[in-house]
Amino acid sequence: MPHVDIAVISDAICPWCFIGKRHLDLALAELPEEISVSVAWHPFELNPDMPAGGLSRREYRTAKFGSWERSQALDAQVEAAAAQAGIQIHHERMTRTPNTFDAHRVIWLAGEHGVQTAVVAALFRSYFVEGKDIGDSAVLAKAARDGGLANIDIPAFLASDQGRREVRAGLDEARRLGVSGVPTFIINDTTGLSGAQPPEALRQAILETAGMS
Repeated sequence: MPHVDIAVISDAICPWCFIGKRHLDLALAELPEEISVSVAWHPFELNPDMPAGGLSRREYRTAKFGSWERSQALDAQVEAAAAQAGIQIHHERMTRTPNTFDAHRVIWLAGEHGVQTAVVAALFRSYFVEGKDIGDSAVLAKAARDGGLANIDIPAFLASDQGRREVRAGLDEARRLGVSGVPTFIINDTTGLSGAQPPEALRQAILETAGMS
């Protein structure tokens, strides 16, 4: 039975990563049953210099793109792409752009407990659908519970140093690989695809890597 490992380098506040996950889910659903797949999520920070408490989304995006109107136009493009993929993004519910380092620590912890993809999905839903501040420990705790980390004290975990070294190592590895945009999909350490690739492109890359194209 062919086995394929997929590493997804992403950020929890990257809308194209949310769309890319949806595309990956659709691609995996169309694979032949004889292919087994493992998916692991690796960290990337779109805003590595973001203050720990985050910033007002309106103020941050206005400064980044020159005007709030330009930011809203870009948001509309993302929402249209998300709708085409069959998911919803509600930018109007978002009030803060968070620092995502702690979100990446929770994703790392979820990987240690075998529920990483479910926790990633919960974080995407919390931020993009519900408009929650995923830099907040209570919000992270709820997403962790929703994703299957029900018996872990997430605030205590976040107050510790657990996961910090591992996340920093993951961020360093993304830089070493030259990753400058996310999502980036790396299949069996050989095939790399950047961006929210269409489901068929992901499916074909997986089949080719598995020797079944």
